[in-house]
Amino acid sequence: MRDVSAKVLSRDAMQTERSRLRNEGRKVVFTNGCFDILHAGHLNCLIAARKLGDVLIVGMNSDNSIRRYKGEKRPIISENERAFMLAGLEVVDYVVVFDEDEPYSLVCELLPDILVKGSDWTHYIRAV
Repeated sequence: MRDVSAKVLSRDAMQTERSRLRNEGRKVVFTNGCFDILHAGHLNCLIAARKLGDVLIVGMNSDNSIRRYKGEKRPIISENERAFMLAGLEVVDYVVVFDEDEPYSLVCELLPDILVKGSDWTHYIRAV
């Protein structure tokens, strides 16, 4: 099994890894979320997303991003712990934390082959 901590990358490191994956012709899937309280619904979405390609990158909201979105009492679980738990899932290949309210910039940086979003994010569909 791959070292869990090696699956959590900085944005710069993830961009470098994305270039390598592109050069190898790997189909990259991207999804994102807060994952503050990891539950079966999250896992089902991650499993479904992973089936769409060769590699699954999960963008995870930072603690600051979650506070702006869900209020001062959130997150319940810290950024480092959430990233570690996500990286520990077999279906997740990489985790990258973003501080913005939405992952648009990160998606533009990584240019995944497939973007998986929930129906509550239809406003997010725009050309990248």
